[in-house]
Amino acid sequence: MRWELRLSREGERLDATRASGPLSPPRDRSPGGMHPRIESPHGWKRKKPSEMLTSEFRPFRRMLMGLSIACCAAIASPASAFDIKSGVSKESGPFDLFKFGFKAYKNGQKEEAVEAYKYAAEKGHTGSRWALANMYADGDGVAQDDFEAFKIYSEIAQQGVEPGSEDTGFFVNALLSLANYYKRGIPGSPVKTDLNQARQLYFQAASTFGVPEAQFQLAQMMLAGEGGSTSTQQAKKWLNQARKSGHPGAMAVFGNILFQEGQAANGLALMTAALDRCKPKDCGWMESLQEQAFSVATESDRRSAVALSHKIAVNGAD
Repeated sequence: MRWELRLSREGERLDATRASGPLSPPRDRSPGGMHPRIESPHGWKRKKPSEMLTSEFRPFRRMLMGLSIACCAAIASPASAFDIKSGVSKESGPFDLFKFGFKAYKNGQKEEAVEAYKYAAEKGHTGSRWALANMYADGDGVAQDDFEAFKIYSEIAQQGVEPGSEDTGFFVNALLSLANYYKRGIPGSPVKTDLNQARQLYFQAASTFGVPEAQFQLAQMMLAGEGGSTSTQQAKKWLNQARKSGHPGAMAVFGNILFQEGQAANGLALMTAALDRCKPKDCGWMESLQEQAFSVATESDRRSAVALSHKIAVNGAD
């Protein structure tokens, strides 16, 4: 039984469908297959293998905590790739190769990490595939190659994942990476911009797995009418879910919608609170949004918004 990767209209509920056979990937409209990544040049910032993900996907973070414990003993004693003292060779099991690659990466031995990850990936180790895809996507230890990363992320999604598996985080990240690639395309490759595909992949990650970044990206596409119809009400639903998880972009955009709808104090408060959480690359547009609203708000609404933003900072976005 596996999570079935299937596309559905975002107005319908996308069930966490199980399939008895191999995972059925979303139909690819480009010759190259499917897959975006966890943003490098595209939106959501993907962490390096040693950093993994933040609280945007907590189940994945818990799994990686276990991984760190499993790997910590190996990290303690550095060794060259596949030297006789390491006890690891290309014939070793996939998890041993993965641990070696993890250790090598932590020690700055990225060529050795790539070699170990490749051998482990060939033996079907999902975590190694994911780490290798990230390295290609970021040009981290290898020549930067988005199309190669795209192909590896595609393999992860096509492989599927058992419900409750420790590989669920890798699978979900592959979906999000694919959505990002499809949203922008990969120049010089068969992977062209496909907004419909991107929107549906964001929808699956948002609805089935509750990933705040996917919820935010889906809402943005709904507001702009990208890849489907425009739906402010549906966008508000996804933004509200993402902002409750503390997503700063969702807080800012949701707040702006509330402000435009006449809830000036509440909307301005959310936009103001978002500024305390924004990443450097996003702070500019959030500041612009907040300043525009602040400039036309009444003095009473401004004061109420400041007080509310302090409460949000202390109690969260709920």
